[in-house]
Amino acid sequence: MHASKGDRLVVHGRVAGQEDHVVEIVEVLGPNGTPPYRVRAESGHETIMSPGPDSVVDHRKAGEQL
Repeated sequence: MHASKGDRLVVHGRVAGQEDHVVEIVEVLGPNGTPPYRVRAESGHETIMSPGPDSVVDHRKAGEQL
């Protein structure tokens, strides 16, 4: 998994009906874009994440459309 500052991290819901959780990557702490990442939720809460296999990086920046 490789990401850059400003990318979005999408953590898929683990059970039926659970929505995906999307956070913004505000800092890449690993070498060459690898985890861990400092992320910020829409609420403003920040934490450090090492995403699992249920996560994907969305390289579109905030506000970009498909």
